[in-house]
Amino acid sequence: MDAVLETDGTAEFTAWPVAEPAKDNILVLSGQMSPAEVGTAMAVIFSYAGIPTEPISDLHHLLDRHLADAEALIAPGGLRIRDTATNAEILPGCCCGLENWRGWRNVLHKRGIWLGHDPHTELEYIAGAVRIRQESGSRSLPSPTHEMEIQLDDLPALLATVHLRLQGFLSLVGQWASETTPRAADRLVTILDENFEINGPLELG
Repeated sequence: MDAVLETDGTAEFTAWPVAEPAKDNILVLSGQMSPAEVGTAMAVIFSYAGIPTEPISDLHHLLDRHLADAEALIAPGGLRIRDTATNAEILPGCCCGLENWRGWRNVLHKRGIWLGHDPHTELEYIAGAVRIRQESGSRSLPSPTHEMEIQLDDLPALLATVHLRLQGFLSLVGQWASETTPRAADRLVTILDENFEINGPLELG
């Protein structure tokens, strides 16, 4: 289970260096990312929110001005699930956002969660597990198998790993911003933490 962003459109981004997009336009967030990959993640978040990135020296003002109008940041993505045995993969659907990643905690209580609407994804609770089915939709999934099961007892550890990887990503954002836009570095880390709920306790109980 990984936290991911969709990187469509970042190839044309020029405000700072970004990485070459993956074939599936999916970027996994973790503490192992290169500076260019962190730049890609920031490009996605800024572009999706419509926040100006120039002049970059005024980025701290541009961030606050946008948040005063929009109240929150959102970003295309969420949690991707992969079955390493079958290579099946479930991707966040259209209009699913990284800001909703903690919603997966509801699965522990057998509640519904929002996973987007294209491709359509269904959850079915069975004995001790959740079965996930995803239609192929408009995306090209790498495996003909769009179904997998997660044992509910395994889910807390999976979510805890996602949590740690997101914290690692946020640490890299601080390093990246201190070099790219030093005046906005602390503010950027705080804003991402607040809007994507990264550092707070996971509270899986």
